[in-house]
Amino acid sequence: MNDLILIVDDEPKIVKLARDYLERGGFRVTTAASGPAALAAARADKPDLIVLDLNLPGMDGLDVCRHLRRESDVPIIMLTARVEETDRLIGLELGADDYIIKPFSARELVARVRAVLRRTRGGVHQPGVVRAGSLEIDLHGHRATLDEEPLHLTRIEFKLLAFLAQHSGQAFSRERLLEHLHGHTHDGFDRSIDAHIKNLRRKIEPDLSDPTYILTVYGIGYRFNEEVGQ
Repeated sequence: MNDLILIVDDEPKIVKLARDYLERGGFRVTTAASGPAALAAARADKPDLIVLDLNLPGMDGLDVCRHLRRESDVPIIMLTARVEETDRLIGLELGADDYIIKPFSARELVARVRAVLRRTRGGVHQPGVVRAGSLEIDLHGHRATLDEEPLHLTRIEFKLLAFLAQHSGQAFSRERLLEHLHGHTHDGFDRSIDAHIKNLRRKIEPDLSDPTYILTVYGIGYRFNEEVGQ
C-alpha cells in the first residue's frame, strides 16, 4: 500500500497543489486545516509523514509538533511562510525532520517527502558507495570521484561530504556539522564550517555561483541536494 501523507494547511490552494503533486507521485493523501484537526487526523489515520504548516488556526504548527512528538515519531516536514530563523530552529529542535518555506516548488515538496521517508525508515542500510549524479563516494575506502576522476579531499572534507550525502535532503545546522566532525562545538563554528564548505565546493561544484551538490539553507546551514541524479 502506498504511503499516506497528511497535509496540514488552512490555505485551500496550497492543499490542492500539494495533494495533486503528491498523488501524481504515487502517495495517498489526507488533509486537515487546523491544529486540533491535525492532531485528530494523525491519531486516527496514522499517516506515514505529515506536511505541517506553522500558521494554523486553533493551535499553531509548533504546538502541534510538540504534541505529536509526545506520542509519535511520525516524520514531519514543516511548511512555513515565516522567515524568522527562530521559528525554524524551534521546529527542528521540537523534532521536525525538515522544513520548506513558502512559496515552494511542488516538485521539491515531493522530493523532500521521498527523501525524509527514506531517511526515517527503520533499519535502513547505509550503502558502501553513495552515488549522486557524476559524484561517487566510497565510504569504506574513503575515496571520492567526480566524472570518474579522483577528488583530492582532506580528511575533514571527505567526512563532511560523506555525512551530507548519506543524509541527502536533510538540512543541518553549522553546530550539528561541527559536532559530527569533531565531536563537540566551539566558538567561531560559523567560520570553520563555512570555510570547509567553500573549499569542498571548489573541488566538486561545476558552477560555484549555482551549486549543484551542496546547497545553502538560509537561516539553518547546509544540505546535500536530494534531486541530483533524479
